[in-house]
Amino acid sequence: MANSDYNDIFTTTLKNRSGQLADVVSNNNALLKRLQEKGHSRNISGGSKIVEELEYGQGDMTWYSGYDTIEYTPKQLFTAAEYSLKLCAVPVAISGEDMLKNSGHFQMMDLFEKRIENAVKTMSNKMAEAVYGDGTSAGGKAIGGLKLLIADAPETGVVGGIDRSTAGNEFWRNKSTTVANPLTIDSIRPAMDKMYMSLNRGTDKPDLIVTGNDLYSLFEQSLTAQQRFTDSKLAEAGFETLRFKGADVVCDAGQGGCCPEDRMYFLNTNYLYLRSHQDRNMKVIGGERMSVNQDAIYKIIGWAGNMTMSNAALQGVLINNAE
Repeated sequence: MANSDYNDIFTTTLKNRSGQLADVVSNNNALLKRLQEKGHSRNISGGSKIVEELEYGQGDMTWYSGYDTIEYTPKQLFTAAEYSLKLCAVPVAISGEDMLKNSGHFQMMDLFEKRIENAVKTMSNKMAEAVYGDGTSAGGKAIGGLKLLIADAPETGVVGGIDRSTAGNEFWRNKSTTVANPLTIDSIRPAMDKMYMSLNRGTDKPDLIVTGNDLYSLFEQSLTAQQRFTDSKLAEAGFETLRFKGADVVCDAGQGGCCPEDRMYFLNTNYLYLRSHQDRNMKVIGGERMSVNQDAIYKIIGWAGNMTMSNAALQGVLINNAE
């Protein structure tokens, strides 16, 4: 069988999987799964920046009677956060030697499937890791995750092109609390309650709390049997969940987990998004790729986009002082 025939099988196998690749990435992470369920894994069609419009001001209202003047002062009520387009790729390679060893049609299909599965797992794990990052890895080429959007020091830094340290930009600061003493079974729920209540705005409340092993275990130990409610959707997707008030509490750590052990992120996912480019959402990029000086076939699975946020004030992080 010629290399061109192998290429055709390889390409067909990848195309048959293209509709599943993005879903697999979302199913690997509780936050991305929740964003997918809410329709917040949204595609973009182009542009050098991803723009999220922000409503941060209020207009005027005048109480009046008769012919009183109704006051109106022009105000800037809207602005926009701009996020850079980030790109990543995972190559899938098969050597000529492996193709010779698996020269039967079904053997070749099985070989390609295994290599693609490995590429998908690689992309899923790396994306889950980036979700908790601050965008500085890979020389600043990675997406800006929770450590950037929901910062430990929310009065500093630039997020979405908006300087949080500037007067007038207080609306763009998340809540952050570092407890004075290490959290215990007795103190964890009061600390969580204080953070949760600080993020309430009418019916707008945190709906997802993600944390590492230690704080999740501490929270679980603080509950009685009557309080161990779970979320069926996340549980069906394979995530261990509990409930705190109106929010699902998820342990996103364990082996290969990436949520920091000393952090609890209180998320209002109504205002968080994974924005993917419609032409690069876990899709095969480029044409046929034969190595110039190697006996091998290459394909590249690529993604482009970023994590974005349209409201910072309703997001929070609780930091455990473990000293």
